[in-house]
Amino acid sequence: MADLNHTIVHSRDKRAGALYLTEILGLPQPKPFGPFEVVETGNGVSLDYIDADEGAEITPQHYAFLVTDAEFDATFDRLTTRGQQYWADPGANRAGEINTNDGGRGIYFADPSGHWLEIITVPYGG
Repeated sequence: MADLNHTIVHSRDKRAGALYLTEILGLPQPKPFGPFEVVETGNGVSLDYIDADEGAEITPQHYAFLVTDAEFDATFDRLTTRGQQYWADPGANRAGEINTNDGGRGIYFADPSGHWLEIITVPYGG
């Protein structure tokens, strides 16, 4: 079986994008590696932020993070303290709500480059 090791995240500002993710999720500071700012997640997968070419349009991607209830609470607090908008659904129809899919909690929010981030406490189908 293969494990996901890393993925590349195109960003308007790789440092700002990587710092945003680490600050919101409470992860260790990003580390530079070649042209990347690398964010390590708790399961060893990294998100390698790179600057998009100047003037290039960034295609928003979706990144979902499975968190504990305590991590959800801490992340949610950091988001709301910043005044960050969030939604209960990926279609952004339920603003300011938390979903309770599969008996857990989840929200969606956008990073500075428009990527759609999600935190959930129970995996889908959980």
